[in-house]
Amino acid sequence: MAVSIRLARMGTNKTPFYRIVVADERSPRGGRFIERVGTWDPRRSELRVEGARIQHWLSRGARPSHTLSLLLKNAKALPVAAAPETKA
Repeated sequence: MAVSIRLARMGTNKTPFYRIVVADERSPRGGRFIERVGTWDPRRSELRVEGARIQHWLSRGARPSHTLSLLLKNAKALPVAAAPETKA
């Protein structure tokens, strides 16, 4: 089972709110997940993460999505080495 750390959209129309979740890559964007490890509110530019849990999942082989890796780098919550490789 390939595991990814990604954003799951919540909120209503025109008021997005995202949960940062650990999920199987085959699950839909807003569907089933393994664990919730943070939130992101783009309207307030507010990012809340559980850094220890993200590091735990990264050590287990989970790959963050491209968007999430950029958010975590900007917040300095993720080391550069843990960013996913780009597909060529």
